[in-house]
Amino acid sequence: MPSPLWSYVTPGIPDDLFERLPGIPMSPREVRLLLISALRLKVDSVLWDIGAGTGTIPVEAGLLCPQGRIVAIERDEEVASLIRRNCDRFGVTNVEIIEGSAPECLANLSHPPQRVCIEGGRSIKAILKEVWRHLEPKGRIVATAASLEGLYQVSESFAELQVRNIEVVQSAVNRLEKRGTNQTFAAIDPIFVLSGEKLD
Repeated sequence: MPSPLWSYVTPGIPDDLFERLPGIPMSPREVRLLLISALRLKVDSVLWDIGAGTGTIPVEAGLLCPQGRIVAIERDEEVASLIRRNCDRFGVTNVEIIEGSAPECLANLSHPPQRVCIEGGRSIKAILKEVWRHLEPKGRIVATAASLEGLYQVSESFAELQVRNIEVVQSAVNRLEKRGTNQTFAAIDPIFVLSGEKLD
């Protein structure tokens, strides 16, 4: 049963419900919704989330895929612990947390993915190449890029791997915030979301 913190079937858990650590990245709710939409999850999907950070995608996916298996990959032990705590906060029990660096740790994972989410990474091209070897036919891959250089690297890798049905979306989101006695719109950092399929 989902925790009372989030008992809805709709994704998009408010950011302030997650436990956070200073300096650890977290996908804002609006960006998370784009990623989840691009993943096209099924109730029994096997999802690898590489660079899981605060654990927002594993939590959301774990709730959306009750019969699925979510593998959260994070190299930092303290951050992996944070993901565990956030899973506990929302009563998510189908998330496996792997402490390791991608792409090296990916070869040892026992469940090949049907869906993969990659949120940045210093070795993005090497990660994409290794992920592609494991991704099941008709699987989907979603990757983010926060800069033009990152966008170029992911796009180039998608072309080399012959990813099909590619979609690219750039987020442009503003939130209404109260500052003193006034309300103003504050921009969330834009990000590119690239997705595509492995046909065979």
